Amino acid sequence: MSLKYFKRCYWIYLCTIFFLMDFELNGEIIQRENSNDSPKTILFFGDSLTAGYGVNQDEAFPAIIQCRIDSLKLPYEVVNAGLSGETSAGGLRRIDWVLQRPVDIFVLELGSNDGLRGIDLNSTRQNLQAILDKVRIKYPNAQLVVVGMQMPPNFGPDYTKMFRELFPKLAEVNRAELIPFLLKGVVLVPDEERLFRSNHPTAEGHKILAENVWEVINPLIGGIQ
Repeated sequence: MSLKYFKRCYWIYLCTIFFLMDFELNGEIIQRENSNDSPKTILFFGDSLTAGYGVNQDEAFPAIIQCRIDSLKLPYEVVNAGLSGETSAGGLRRIDWVLQRPVDIFVLELGSNDGLRGIDLNSTRQNLQAILDKVRIKYPNAQLVVVGMQMPPNFGPDYTKMFRELFPKLAEVNRAELIPFLLKGVVLVPDEERLFRSNHPTAEGHKILAENVWEVINPLIGGIQ
């Protein structure tokens, strides 16, 4: 084999290596760019209020939030993980399965059924904290949102006060955003019968719930207009 032929083969070999390296690098960049283009996930984790009990699925407030997001062409996908009748203990048992998919914004709407059953609020707080801990451990960059609720004075003023204060404290401890009261404008208003029936919001009521949620979610996703 001549020296000239050897040098030619050597340069062809080097050019091939550099080409493959460049191809792999560009492939990584393209893949990274595509992954950034994929929609982020807003996970609503709650009970029948989130699930939309008594209304069509597309009338529940998470679906309304998705429509608002789509209208603004924002790269977010809403996942409705509401389950009617869910308590904080049930949510804690279920959360690991729900967190199998990536989460960018986690909205926790649980505790109402605990309050209606007069469950020890220390237990409720521990369960909700454990849920948030699991989210934070698996997705440390996820933004947390705590949904506040209130109870009628069925179990006395002390229980009602403790329940109302549970959610702001939970949000503060976890540096989470707070939706002060999900049912604001739906209950304890003159038009309540049209907006809230059988302990659940009507389709018209869910539109108001969506506004209450959007007020807090909007700044997190850059949809301010």
